[in-house]
Amino acid sequence: MSAVSVIIPNYNHARFLPKRIDSVLGQTFQDFELILLDDCSTDDSRSILSSYASDPRVTIEFNEANSGSTFKQWNKGVRLARGKYVWIAESDDYADERLLERLVAILDAEPEAVFVNCRSWRVDADGQVDGYADSYLMNQDPDKWANDFDADGHEECSNYFVRFNPVFNASSVLFRKEVYDRVGGADETLRSCGDWKLWAAMALQGRIAHIKEPLNYYRVHGRNVTEESMRGGLAGAEYLRVIRWILGEVTPTEAAREKLSETVSWCWMPAVTMWRVPLRRRLSILRDAAAIDPYMLLRVIPAGLGALRRKFLRTWRTLRSGVNPA
Repeated sequence: MSAVSVIIPNYNHARFLPKRIDSVLGQTFQDFELILLDDCSTDDSRSILSSYASDPRVTIEFNEANSGSTFKQWNKGVRLARGKYVWIAESDDYADERLLERLVAILDAEPEAVFVNCRSWRVDADGQVDGYADSYLMNQDPDKWANDFDADGHEECSNYFVRFNPVFNASSVLFRKEVYDRVGGADETLRSCGDWKLWAAMALQGRIAHIKEPLNYYRVHGRNVTEESMRGGLAGAEYLRVIRWILGEVTPTEAAREKLSETVSWCWMPAVTMWRVPLRRRLSILRDAAAIDPYMLLRVIPAGLGALRRKFLRTWRTLRSGVNPA
């Protein structure tokens, strides 16, 4: 049995797969198994994955039909995993050769740590580095994420997870399989925020660790799931759903509570001002927002009236432009 199970869930990332897989096989820490998953890709992914079949560390699983869910693939991979620790290495990212060596050492030394993550570089489709991927965390607490730390997971949820996801990218995380199984794995009903809920659920089981060294390379290219989910209000709806779940588990600190209204406003405002958000989702967003921030309703009415006014003015201008003077 290997110490680490590395899972690469892939869908249509043929262009990036060789770099991804080679950066795993080339790790300085070699006590791992590698599980390659493909969710019925339509590009050349399967032939690339199959070219690694002769490596004794590699297991390959091809779906016969697309699952339609990143988190179903995560759960499938972890069910197949036999290692004590698991690394979900996203198929379009890649890693420094020392990533496993550094992260395994921390979990070995800290038995109460449920997961450890490192900082990430942001790279483009061609692999050009473009700064840190987690720069948004520096706006929250620059002294915290720019340094190594080991923290109580419950306190982290009360301070940070209740407002946003401080674990930016799954490829930067090594976690204990036993804890993943204990919390029930990733929530497959979520499309874009399942990772956030998972990290929070795991954090509540113990301590979490972070290292400041950027050993992961997070690739930004084309249109990803997060960008797609912004349209139609899905991201906002899931944001509020996860926040409500975390609020059911912890009491936020006073500082976090004060900043929650800002986060909630970011989620519900599109529901009021964007007409393409489906009515059922819009009502769900407003209901969750009101449960999190009771004063939100005082801001909904002015925003809604403003949206109606803008819609009326656009319609009026369109009608007037179509009227010819006698």
